[in-house]
Amino acid sequence: MADMLLDIRNLRIEATVYPPGEPAHDIIIVEDVSLTLEKGKVLGLIGESGAGKSTIGLSAMGYGRGGVRIAGGEVWLNGRDIMKGGMRGFRKLRGKEVTYVAQSAAAAFNPAKKLMEQITEAALAHGMASQKQAEARAVDLFTHLGLPDPNNFGSRYPHQVSGGQLQRAMTVMALVPEPDLIVFDEPTTALDVTTQIDVLAAIKRAIRDTGVAALYITHDLAVVAQVADEIMVLRGGRKVERNTAENIINNPQEEYTRALVSVRSIEHEEKKPTADPVLVARDISAAYGNAIQVLKDVSIEVHPGQTLAVVGESGSGKSTLARVITGLLPPFEGTVTFAGRTFSRALAKRSKEDLRELQMIYQMADTAMNPRQTVETIIGRPLDFYFGLKGRKKRERVMELLEEIEMGAEFLDRYPAELSGGQKQRVCIARALAAKPKLIICDEVTSALDPLVADGILKLLLRLQKAEDVAYLFITHDLATVKAIADSIAVMYQGSLVRYGPKTEVLTPPFDDYTDLLLSSVPEMKIGWLEEVLEHRTMESAGN
Repeated sequence: MADMLLDIRNLRIEATVYPPGEPAHDIIIVEDVSLTLEKGKVLGLIGESGAGKSTIGLSAMGYGRGGVRIAGGEVWLNGRDIMKGGMRGFRKLRGKEVTYVAQSAAAAFNPAKKLMEQITEAALAHGMASQKQAEARAVDLFTHLGLPDPNNFGSRYPHQVSGGQLQRAMTVMALVPEPDLIVFDEPTTALDVTTQIDVLAAIKRAIRDTGVAALYITHDLAVVAQVADEIMVLRGGRKVERNTAENIINNPQEEYTRALVSVRSIEHEEKKPTADPVLVARDISAAYGNAIQVLKDVSIEVHPGQTLAVVGESGSGKSTLARVITGLLPPFEGTVTFAGRTFSRALAKRSKEDLRELQMIYQMADTAMNPRQTVETIIGRPLDFYFGLKGRKKRERVMELLEEIEMGAEFLDRYPAELSGGQKQRVCIARALAAKPKLIICDEVTSALDPLVADGILKLLLRLQKAEDVAYLFITHDLATVKAIADSIAVMYQGSLVRYGPKTEVLTPPFDDYTDLLLSSVPEMKIGWLEEVLEHRTMESAGN
C-alpha cells in the first residue's frame, strides 16, 4: 500500500530475568504480534501492565529497554526493514523519522538546560534545520499547542513550567524534526484530569495539523478513544483484537475488551455517619519552610467505617494534608484529633498506639516495599512491631491476611519483583491491615494501576472496610474513583476547601466553577467526547 508507513510482522520480544536465588532465564514479553499503520493515522495500543504496549511501541524505533531484545519478526518503516540497519541505522532513524513522547516529561528533560536547547536538539543533530529554523518551528508549535508567551517559553528551565506545559513541550520536541511517526507512551497518565484534557486537545490538534502518524499507548480506553482512528487491544504480549475506535467502544468482540469497556461499574451507596468521627482536622494551615502557604484553614472529619475522598489537581494540597495528619509536616496552625485524643504535631512525639491506629498506603507500591524482603516478612513486620507476634502465630496471621486480600499462602516466599502491580498494592493493603488500624490514608493508591486492576483494588477496599469497620481518607484526582468509593468528598483547590460534604450533596448541582471543571474533565467512554467538551467550554468563554 502506497500510504503504509509502519508494518510490524510476527514480532517476538524476549527478556532475560534474574529471580532471587534462581538461575537466569528468558521470558517472552511479546509473541507473534503484527500491526500496520498508515501515514497520518493514529493507532491506540491498550492493555494492562505487562501487555507489551510500550515494548511494541519502542520496537518501532528498533529499541528495547535494558535486558529486552527483539528476538524475531520484522519492523518495516517507510518500506525498509529497520532491524537490518544496525546501530548506525537506528541512530539515523531515532529523532528523525520516529520520535518519542514519554509518560513523565519531568524525568525526560535535563533540569540544567533551557527548554529550547533540548527541544531543538534532535532536529539540529540530524541536520533537519538550522538553529534559527528549528527555533522558529518550536515557537510556532508553542503557539499551536497553547503554551504561554510562546516567543519566550523556550528560555525557561523545566522546573519553571507546570507538568501539563512540560508534557506539551515534549510533544513540541517530538514534532520539531517533522517525523513520520511519533510514539506517545502514556503521555497523560501522570496528569490531573483538568490538565489532561488540555494536553489531549493539543496532541490531537498537532497530529491533525501536521499529518504525522502516531502510536498512542495507554491503559485508559476512554482517553485513547478521543485520539485514535483504530485501537489494538493487547494482553500478555498477544493481540486480543483490533478494530476502529468506534467499534471497540460500542461493539467489542472479545470478552477481555468487553471487560475493559465496562470497567468502573462499582455501585457504592453513600453511608451516613453513625458514630463520632475517628479523625478531626481543624483549621489546618501549613507551609514548607518559609515558602508560600500550602494549606489554608482546612477542616475535615472522617467517621468510622466510612470514606472521605480528598480530590483536587496537583498542588491543591491533598498530599500535604495527609503529611500533616500523619505528623510528617507539623502545621503552623490547627489541630488533629484522633479517636478522641489530640495528636502531637510532630511524628517523633506520637505514641506507638498513635502510629498503629493510623496507617498509610502509598501510590507507588514498588517504592513502598523492600525489594529484598519476602511477602511474609513485609506483612509480618507490623505484627511483630505492634503485637510482638513471633514464629508460627505470626505466620498464621500473615496467611490470614493474604486470604483477606484474595492472595494465598503460595505468595509467602515471593519477592516484590515477582508480583504484578495489583498484587504489590494488595500486599501493601495487607501490611496496613496487619496493624489493625482505625483509619488508613490511601494516597492515590489506584492511579498507577490499569483500570481492571484498579477496579479490583477498589472492590477489595470496600469489602475490607465493611469487614473491619476501618475508615479511609482517600486522596485522588480521579473523579471516577471518588464516585465509586466515597461517602463524603472534600474538593481542594490551591490549598483551600472549595466544596465539602456528603457525596450526593457535593456531586449535585449547582457547582462552584472549580468542581464543575473537575467533573466535566473526566473522560467518558464515548467517541467525540473531547470535541463536545472543548466546544462547550468555547461557548461558555464566549458567553462570559
